Amino acid sequence: MSQGSGERGAGSGAVRLRLSVMMFLQYFVWGAWFVTLGTYLGTTRQFSGEQIGAAYGTMAIGAILAPFFVGMVADRFFATERIIALLHLLGGGLLWWASTLDRFALVYPALIGYALCYAPTLALTNSISFDNMRDPAREFPRIRVLGTIGWIAAGLLVGWLGVENTAQPMRIAAGASAVLGLFAFALPHTPPHAAGKPLSVRDVLGLDALALMKDRSFATFVIGSFLLCIPLQFYYAFTNLFLNEIGVSQPATKMTLGQMSEIGFMLLLPWFLTRLGVKKILLLGMAAWAARYLLFSAGNTGSLAWMLYLGILLHGICYDFFFVTGQIYVDQQADVKIRAAAQGFLALVTQGLGYLIGSSVSGLVVEAHRTAGGTGHDWKAIWLVPAGGALLVLVIFALLFRPRVSIHAS
Repeated sequence: MSQGSGERGAGSGAVRLRLSVMMFLQYFVWGAWFVTLGTYLGTTRQFSGEQIGAAYGTMAIGAILAPFFVGMVADRFFATERIIALLHLLGGGLLWWASTLDRFALVYPALIGYALCYAPTLALTNSISFDNMRDPAREFPRIRVLGTIGWIAAGLLVGWLGVENTAQPMRIAAGASAVLGLFAFALPHTPPHAAGKPLSVRDVLGLDALALMKDRSFATFVIGSFLLCIPLQFYYAFTNLFLNEIGVSQPATKMTLGQMSEIGFMLLLPWFLTRLGVKKILLLGMAAWAARYLLFSAGNTGSLAWMLYLGILLHGICYDFFFVTGQIYVDQQADVKIRAAAQGFLALVTQGLGYLIGSSVSGLVVEAHRTAGGTGHDWKAIWLVPAGGALLVLVIFALLFRPRVSIHAS
């Protein structure tokens, strides 16, 4: 019996503690640099909107290519904890290097290299957690929530230090990545899942899930999710730059309110699902994205500052009601034999292709609304674009999505 199997069977509290620390560091790394990157690139490096969008698109490229690496390499040749260690140590070095560069022609490939290291660890940290739990359905949420807390802690630290327009957040993330890389060697030993099994690109990309697209509602869900991810990138890539430009103090700290609300709505999601059903919950999630952008468009740092805070606080509904509910819907629609493939296919379409296109579109829109002199942007006009996009997807989704069965939340 492997060490991982023995510790999993024992349900060790020490194992849960190590997995919790892993999750905290995993999302601390992401939250430390990702939120403020647009501000740093736009104000300090004077990169264009298209370049900022492209920089954020590197994580989408990582999401597209990560299944190849996980399925073809990590699942077949290396223990999970060792590949997590290697990727974080290498990624930390690449991110530190990127923080020292001042030309887009160098920053962009450095960020692509980093994304190719970081993106696979999202799936690997989940899989090592599931592999070392006695009751994943009960234990995983308690461990995964430490990831959200890690993201919050990173935002609070960056905001407290006042370094949002510098390269320091990238260096903080690089240091934390190195710490996680070393810590990963202490994680439970977890041998590769598919060692010795035949390799199938179809399995790696989750293409068996394409059979589900024959159902009109499922196809509507997938296409709607893809389309919604295009306006979503406006928030991830440009909110921090927007808040800095209009004069909000410590915006990275204030943006952690979104993750705080995410925790609350995650706990309330089963209650909402039972009473409203999957379609209404998904529509509420889409409507929240549109409402958030409208609030940003109308808000200011004076009497309408509450609109900015409300827009940030809507993150719990935006994320949990759409993404988490969507994952539950896919899980219940797919046969047990293709559930993993279906989730992988959804991630490829949304976090990969959708975010990649969204990064390009958002960058073009922001650059097109640069004010005279190039020192600012017409944010009111900018936010109306993703608001309109989210509303259009909502209308199409409301008309065409007819789920065959309801989600029953336990």
